[in-house]
Amino acid sequence: MSFQAYLDNIEEKTGKTPNQFIELAKAKGFGKDTKSGEIIDWLKQDYDLGRGHAMALVYVIKNGPKIRDKHVNSGGTHSDASNELRLDGIKNR
Repeated sequence: MSFQAYLDNIEEKTGKTPNQFIELAKAKGFGKDTKSGEIIDWLKQDYDLGRGHAMALVYVIKNGPKIRDKHVNSGGTHSDASNELRLDGIKNR
């Protein structure tokens, strides 16, 4: 599953876009220096997200929408079409 697909699945499950999760994380005081486990625990407790999906959100909370070029059109399981993830929601495409 591509990185973008993880984010889209999270949105379908929770009704929240990645940008909304970023704002919720900021409101809780989570950011670049927050330990991943703290964010994962929050996402599990409040949104019933598993580790893989939670880690996708941890990445964008800590690093923003850019991913490494090696994942773009790699043909592998985690291949993405772009190095820029869409965080604004499925309906905005």
